[in-house]
Amino acid sequence: MTSEEQPAEEQPAGDQPAEDQDRPPAAPRRRGRPARTDAGDGPGARERILTAARAEFAERGYDKASIRGIARGAGVDPALVHHYFGPKEQIFAAAVETAFAPALDAQAVVVQGPLDSAGERLTRFVLGLWEDPVTREPLLAILRSAVANEAAAAVFRDLVYTRLMSRIAAELETPDAQLRSELAAAHLVGVIMLRHVIKIEPMASTDLDQVVAMAAPAVQRHMTGDPAL
Repeated sequence: MTSEEQPAEEQPAGDQPAEDQDRPPAAPRRRGRPARTDAGDGPGARERILTAARAEFAERGYDKASIRGIARGAGVDPALVHHYFGPKEQIFAAAVETAFAPALDAQAVVVQGPLDSAGERLTRFVLGLWEDPVTREPLLAILRSAVANEAAAAVFRDLVYTRLMSRIAAELETPDAQLRSELAAAHLVGVIMLRHVIKIEPMASTDLDQVVAMAAPAVQRHMTGDPAL
């Protein structure tokens, strides 16, 4: 066999072509916050994520909601969701606090007038939040998630206890104020469940003024022990 006919020497499988050997190695991908160019970061990104999170939890519930779904709804990289909020339970807590914010004015409603008529003011305020679709839908999503999932319930329970019921209890001039404020809340939640979640008639379609007139004396009694007004 002549030199022209000899087969070329086979290159070992692990070797790189000479032109590839001259290329610098690819930079390792950095962890943490993704680059602005491909993450959707920028002005308003955090607010978009929160809006998308509320929609995701409302549509899918806590268990089925996902970071990827939230990121897709906000038009950002999932890593950016983690960067701003951490794991799912933390973004749920942030979304809950934002959606629950209107209800936090309940303490101010209690102290707006005499304590012996606080039950009527509180009942009208809380039930009124559920009459408006703008405030009802995110609250409804929170309630459904809290009923179905313990992690979501823990977030909701902490918010209601520390940011709402304890503050209302501090305004009551009665023994067992914390228990009384929680009993008042339980009465209102029961009305809300029957009226807006289970939708039992005639509760679901009765005029709000009539519901308030009939529920407020019981709420007042829970809060202060006063007789029906």
